[in-house]
Amino acid sequence: METDNALEALSALAHGVRLAIFRLLVQAGREGLPAGRIADIMEMPPSSLSFHLKELHRADLLASRQEGRSIVYMARFDTMGDLLGYLTENCCAGVPCGPLNACPLPARA
Repeated sequence: METDNALEALSALAHGVRLAIFRLLVQAGREGLPAGRIADIMEMPPSSLSFHLKELHRADLLASRQEGRSIVYMARFDTMGDLLGYLTENCCAGVPCGPLNACPLPARA
């Protein structure tokens, strides 16, 4: 991932509502959720939701598909993985770390 792409993704996620939407869609898995269901869960009007979905989509964090009259949104797990890789690329003195293997460096007090 290029620095500009990482900045776009981080900027999109640097808003509480957008971060909550993205986490909801990560939890929903690859099937995603229809926009109306997201609006219900988030308790927000569709117009506000559309603004936030557009920002996440622009940052390549979401994909969408048409299902009848609904648009279903899903997290782009490849972009999320690329962002995590970018953030941890030089972590832990070059020893790859992640959720499955803890960082070998001691925690800061």
